[in-house]
Amino acid sequence: MRSMRVLAAAGLGLAIMATTSGFTSSAGPSWRLTDTGVTVRFRGLAPVSGQVAWAAGSAGTVLRTVDGGRHWASVAPAAAAGLEFRDIEAWDARHAVALAIGNGDASRIYTTGDGGRTWTETFRNDDEAAFYDCVTFMDRRHGLALSDPVGGKFRILATDDGGRTWAVRPTTGMPDALPGEFAFAASGTCLVSADHLGAGRAWFATGGGATARVFSTTNGGRLWSVVDSPLPSGEAAGVFSLAFKDPWHGIAVGGNYPTPEDAPDGAATTRDGGRTWTVARTVPGEYRSGADWLGVLPVAVAVGPTGSDITYDGGRTWKRFDTGSFDSVFCTPDLSCWASGEKGRIARLSR
Repeated sequence: MRSMRVLAAAGLGLAIMATTSGFTSSAGPSWRLTDTGVTVRFRGLAPVSGQVAWAAGSAGTVLRTVDGGRHWASVAPAAAAGLEFRDIEAWDARHAVALAIGNGDASRIYTTGDGGRTWTETFRNDDEAAFYDCVTFMDRRHGLALSDPVGGKFRILATDDGGRTWAVRPTTGMPDALPGEFAFAASGTCLVSADHLGAGRAWFATGGGATARVFSTTNGGRLWSVVDSPLPSGEAAGVFSLAFKDPWHGIAVGGNYPTPEDAPDGAATTRDGGRTWTVARTVPGEYRSGADWLGVLPVAVAVGPTGSDITYDGGRTWKRFDTGSFDSVFCTPDLSCWASGEKGRIARLSR
């Protein structure tokens, strides 16, 4: 799971030093596209290693590779034709949890334990007012899914058995939503976790209201606090993606989806677990929908429809290295980074 990469990367020692050297070489990073054989848009992405990765997207599509992207197999749930998958979480080549989004019963969760040969629908939303955007797991058992506000408050769905069963959390511990506030189902990273301390930490990000905000929990989603972020907010603007490499250091990226070429103050950092956020000194300058850290390194990658950027200083400054279109990016415990997006695009980062 994504949160487990912190422990794994922490033990790499000299390998991390070598990887840092590789990322800062004069050649720089670049994306190497794989042949997925499809043209759907993949906003859901769950790489496990440099060899194993899952991707979920439009038209009920789920793909899996076990050979580093040389071959992709279609492993979608048979009953999911036409659904819009926006998030997927995976532990290994066999176990994954996929989230389909939409109003009412279009929001569903499926689980597999046999590499996608069979899936079980473990949640179907029965509230027309709910719309689930993202899912995250804090360990192999405990996970959360986020819905846009229902009755003036964001709704949290929780599991403690690896996604086999889900229950809606009471909203008594959730601050009120702002008028027009919602989360963005853009890259599977509007809700994230980083929980190697076992404290149930998670964060989610918003936009749409008067202020783009970041909510946080330290007890598995029962109680939440919220702070304003410095990223601009608007009808289709705000924080689209969060990434935490440990419980304290995080990055936020976003912008305005309809105008992707212009995103002032579109990236920020935190060093205190999300209590305060500071705009990056040099931002990507354009809308970015996904971001992730390279293990415990101060290196992170951000992607969007107009290009990709990298930071070597913990998110304080960003540098463009690619102009291709991607929606999502994730890095694995073995320090491999993958990206996915429109027209069936899935790539691995070369350095």
